[in-house]
Amino acid sequence: MKLSDLIERLGGTLMQGNAETLIDGVNSAVRAGASDLVFAEDAVSAAEALVSDAVAVVLRSYAPAASATGKAIVESPQPRLWFARAAKLLKPAPAASCIHPASVVDLSAVLGSNVIIEAGAVIGAGVRIGDDCHIYPRAVLYPGTTLGNRVVVHAGAVLGADGFGYVRDNATGAYTQFPQQGTLAIEDDVEIGANSTIDRGALDETRIRRGAKIDNLVHIGHNCDVGEDVVIVALTGISGSSSVGKGAVIAGQVGIGDHAHVGPGVILGGQAGVLSGKTVTNEGLRPGTVLWGTPARPLKQVLREMAVLARLAKR
Repeated sequence: MKLSDLIERLGGTLMQGNAETLIDGVNSAVRAGASDLVFAEDAVSAAEALVSDAVAVVLRSYAPAASATGKAIVESPQPRLWFARAAKLLKPAPAASCIHPASVVDLSAVLGSNVIIEAGAVIGAGVRIGDDCHIYPRAVLYPGTTLGNRVVVHAGAVLGADGFGYVRDNATGAYTQFPQQGTLAIEDDVEIGANSTIDRGALDETRIRRGAKIDNLVHIGHNCDVGEDVVIVALTGISGSSSVGKGAVIAGQVGIGDHAHVGPGVILGGQAGVLSGKTVTNEGLRPGTVLWGTPARPLKQVLREMAVLARLAKR
């Protein structure tokens, strides 16, 4: 693809070099070849990028340098984002719909165009899969699960299994499963990591909204609602009937109890905990404040509390 086409699609300003430069792919400064694009976000990485073999570099700001002779230089306020979006445009177009013969797809499932289903995947009855989705090996989509467009489900993920809901008999102590007959809806542009599990609703639905990115080994319980552009990192567990607001970031090993609510834009640091029934928001906090600990609270507050405890222990 010509550099001029990338700039037309992504914005940015050509500061040096030929707009007709052909770009075949993206790479790191160390591994870049003569037709690759690299990026840099600071002075150190810029110096490395400018002496690399790459044909083009995207930077936050550029001052002419002798080392950059012959390179095309693009300025962008967010070079990493520009680079990532360029990588998507440079990636070869997906193959036409392909269902591996070692997968199992129920005859009642409805598949969009350009859907790829790899070996060992199981697609249950009544599943609906939108356009340009990619289901990796051994993923399982239980009956009634719905995927929007451009959804990626990595190997071993299980979508739409029964939630963990039981009713206890006070007389005998025995448990009876509460009906798990709801649905699971995954909206457009969601990515679900390897071996992650998302339960169907009990009587209603579980919903993962547009653009959410879910890492490997994440569990999301029944009746949960995960907002747009939420990021959930590995080993996080979200109990049933909880919600996560738009743009929240949930770091690794976070635990969220049932019927809890995480507000829009909240950042929960690694191993933070939100207790059942509690609501955590950014109200009254500076943007970008990290919440940590159990119960989750501003990181600075937690560090002050730890310092006080340390002083008391010494006494």
